[in-house]
Amino acid sequence: GLSGSHNKYEGDVSPTRGDLYQYGNDYLLQLSQFSALYDLGQQNGDSVDLDVLTSYRATRFQESVSRNPYFFNAPFSGVLASPAAWSFIYRFMANKSAEYPEGRLTGDVLKSFYAVSGGESSGEGFSYSPGHERIPENWYTRHPTDAYTIPYLGVDTVAMALQHPEFLSVGGNTGTVNTFTGIDPENLTEGVFNAQTLLQGNNALCFGFEAGLQEAPDILSGLFTDIDPAMDKLGAAVSKATDGLGCPELNAINKGQFGNYPGWTRLRSDGTYG
Repeated sequence: GLSGSHNKYEGDVSPTRGDLYQYGNDYLLQLSQFSALYDLGQQNGDSVDLDVLTSYRATRFQESVSRNPYFFNAPFSGVLASPAAWSFIYRFMANKSAEYPEGRLTGDVLKSFYAVSGGESSGEGFSYSPGHERIPENWYTRHPTDAYTIPYLGVDTVAMALQHPEFLSVGGNTGTVNTFTGIDPENLTEGVFNAQTLLQGNNALCFGFEAGLQEAPDILSGLFTDIDPAMDKLGAAVSKATDGLGCPELNAINKGQFGNYPGWTRLRSDGTYG
């Protein structure tokens, strides 16, 4: 699962899960967050769409800045995995029909996927039952000819970032709340990317995938004695995923830039904070 992968795959600013440092876990649904998302959908005609999710993602980002002194927006988990977590809610959970070929995600469908019941009165009285997440009745998935591909994710990632450039800002709080300090992507990538080019074409996706590959040894060293075979497979998978995206080559991430962020430096190898 995602346990132990904080700031490597899983990160802060989750739609429904709490920031690890705030809650002591990053896997249990927080009803306050679910309720806020549900209510936004109700205000949008019982429809949780990408506009709703983008707006709430900006709210959650600011909540992490103002409430979590260890908030850290990492290169892979923040720039690539986070937008995927947000866009997947609509792209994968929305119920497809002739009337709504792009899908419509109602409050009832959202509750079923997240194992939440109750809340019929303005989102009040919700109950969460871990392990009871389920696909709802009379629900239809995407058509095979309308697959949600990596370039499709790239379009959603950039569309969200154009509205809220902070989504692509690698950095975090420096030990107290409201101290978010971004890292210049040019310094982080030794000149391969900068703040302007990240918003161009597929560069945000390229940066996220290539950063993930650079961070992979830290993740895999906790799983394998010899990480070389796993790195070879991962490298091949990333190469396949980015094939055709026209990615500039990123040879290294300057992790020395992370030294001022306790959300990175205080994180132990088992994915918990010391």
